[in-house]
Amino acid sequence: MHLSYLAGAEPRSIAEKLLRINWAALALAALIAVIGVASLYSVAGGTFSPWAERHAVRFVACTAMVLVVAMLPLRLWLGIAYPAYFLALGLLALVPFAGVEAMGARRWLDAGAATIQPSELMKVALGLMLARYYQWLPPERISRPLWVALPLLAIAVPVALTLKQPDLGTAALFAIVGLALMFLAGVSAYYFLAGGALAVVAMPIVWNNLHGYQRRRIEIFLDPDQDPLGAGYHIAQSKIALGSGGASGKGFMQGTQSQLDFLPEKHTDFIFTMFAEEWGFVGGAVLLALYAALLVTIFRLTLTCGHQFGRIVIASAGLVLFTYCFINVAMVTGLIPVVGVPLPLVSYGGTAMATMMFALGLALCAHVNRTENIRRVDMGWV
Repeated sequence: MHLSYLAGAEPRSIAEKLLRINWAALALAALIAVIGVASLYSVAGGTFSPWAERHAVRFVACTAMVLVVAMLPLRLWLGIAYPAYFLALGLLALVPFAGVEAMGARRWLDAGAATIQPSELMKVALGLMLARYYQWLPPERISRPLWVALPLLAIAVPVALTLKQPDLGTAALFAIVGLALMFLAGVSAYYFLAGGALAVVAMPIVWNNLHGYQRRRIEIFLDPDQDPLGAGYHIAQSKIALGSGGASGKGFMQGTQSQLDFLPEKHTDFIFTMFAEEWGFVGGAVLLALYAALLVTIFRLTLTCGHQFGRIVIASAGLVLFTYCFINVAMVTGLIPVVGVPLPLVSYGGTAMATMMFALGLALCAHVNRTENIRRVDMGWV
């Protein structure tokens, strides 16, 4: 086997690409997913049906997808970055008119045999689009007003469309990931300071335009005891479960709040609470440490990537993972209002898992092709 790729040459064969994959990231993701399977087994009262078995099968399928994505040429993803963004944007725009309504929200499109959640597609497409944009944009233009306004508009449109569904958690994820990628790309910090000041001034306007249930969630966040059996029930039960777990937990399948069905949405949004009740503070800390290790592993890949496109693609995957984790854990512990964001690779849900794993596959693809010669002058706007 020719070993020139070890010295920095671009890998050509599948074997060379496999050797370049960061297997530590996949191993950490697998370990977190195993915790998800065990937690879903416990949630179902000691049976793999209906959640744990499907979760395991989906992760195996998604792992195969990660490897396929990582093996493909990085130029393929660069080439479809803009079309993918506009496709996801078009599907998001269709949701208010042709979307399927469930639990008071219209977030899905009926595709016959399955439903599509366009906001999940946008989580990947937005990162790809910004990566291509900043690969093309000369460094001296990054902080000029016009070239700052364009990516801001590209972020603001899906945020606005997602708020219409309404889906505050996903809209917040778009904003956080998009703005963070702009900052990492080199946009001047003065824009973010000015934006923060403008956001404070605009708070009364934002408040008046929130849906009634969204205002109610914020009111409950500020005073959870005002309606413990109504709007404050979810967070009240979550805090009880977290506190009752203590340092070491009540034991596997021994959590009273979850097993006796006091804890709502325990297989999706509140699965961290269920896990912490069974395994205590120590178990919760271990799970968060695994997420932290995966985040560090992903972000370290940016250090060896030789092109802006790959660095931003990798950073996008890390930011999506971080934002998912932060919002979910902060939500169930009462640090932010309840917005309905799953815990990645642990909560039940095929779409969220596929999105996170696809983003991981793109990050690994950028790492595998980190020495690929992607030049700005070759790209244009096509």
